[in-house]
Amino acid sequence: MEFKIDKIDQNARACTIKTAHSTIQTPVFMPVGTAGIVKALDSNDMLSLGAEIILGNTYHLYLRPGDELVKKFGGLHGFSKFPKSFLTDSGGFQAFSLSDISKADKNGIMFKSHIDGSKHYFTPQKVLDIQYNLNSDIMMILDDLVALPNTKERIKLSIERTTQWAKEAIEYHKSQQARGIGVDQNIFAIIQGGIDKEFRKMSAEALCAMEDYDGFAIGGLSVGELNNEMYDTVEWTTSFMPTNKPRYLMGVGTPTDLIENIHRGVDMFDCVMPTRNARNGTLFTTFGKVNIKSAVYKEDSLPIDPACDCYTCRNYSIGYLNHLFRSREISYFRLGTLHNLHYYLTLMRDARNAILEGRWLEFRAEFYAKQQA
Repeated sequence: MEFKIDKIDQNARACTIKTAHSTIQTPVFMPVGTAGIVKALDSNDMLSLGAEIILGNTYHLYLRPGDELVKKFGGLHGFSKFPKSFLTDSGGFQAFSLSDISKADKNGIMFKSHIDGSKHYFTPQKVLDIQYNLNSDIMMILDDLVALPNTKERIKLSIERTTQWAKEAIEYHKSQQARGIGVDQNIFAIIQGGIDKEFRKMSAEALCAMEDYDGFAIGGLSVGELNNEMYDTVEWTTSFMPTNKPRYLMGVGTPTDLIENIHRGVDMFDCVMPTRNARNGTLFTTFGKVNIKSAVYKEDSLPIDPACDCYTCRNYSIGYLNHLFRSREISYFRLGTLHNLHYYLTLMRDARNAILEGRWLEFRAEFYAKQQA
């Protein structure tokens, strides 16, 4: 991986990341493609949106169709036909979200498949082996994620496990690269610690001292804490992260979350929000959210967002989208998802341009002014 800082304005960063498959300009939002592609879209749709990287889910792809099968198709790129970069998560979040069917110990995470109930055990090494088969450009290591609020004892244990697993993962990755495996794949560690400043410092310093990691992520947020607590934690944590490597905030979030965390020095984001909300009838616009289900839009001939030039807004009225949703037409899912992802990706490009031009604070103020209009 090549990483270059193009410009810093306040703490907001515009950077360039080069992987084996694409050049990624930050700030970047990574659409979530759980099963190898974004729901309701295909690889051509993602290319038309200008996406340089999407996120795949290690846990789900391991269970179905199986990482060995994906490898036979040429990894995620050959399987999905999306030629740009993939980041794959570690499975740690699934252990958290499926906590009723999973259990962590000092060596890894045991879980039952949500598909057929079969038992599986993820270790730091096994998670990487799966991702070698998937051939993702950026691999996340196994981490121990806990819900908030939680006890200090449980958060401390989370840090200890995550740090130990990070040591095992980087040692294993380097040994595999020496054997010619995963040579073009990059590896990120995940900082934990809840919203406790001392715990976040402890986790960040321990992980960032492992200099062989290609980048670092902030995990364990947007899991029950207040927004201002999340923002304060990110601002604190980034102060202990290296400036010369990518910074990734996992699973966050709303357009406001993206703006506020760019302001605090984050480069990379992912979240299911734009795609899931589109499918459920909520569309993001320059001027706030639109509930496409509302009868008020039934006879509205305007596009979803007059300031948007996405395929959906250029071709269809909000009245038509209202009709498709209320009629439960499958085509709505594609058109709504295209719009929401276009909005998110355009917001990131505009943010980058503002940073490059030294007008980040002006851009941030304009974003809020438009959202409140």
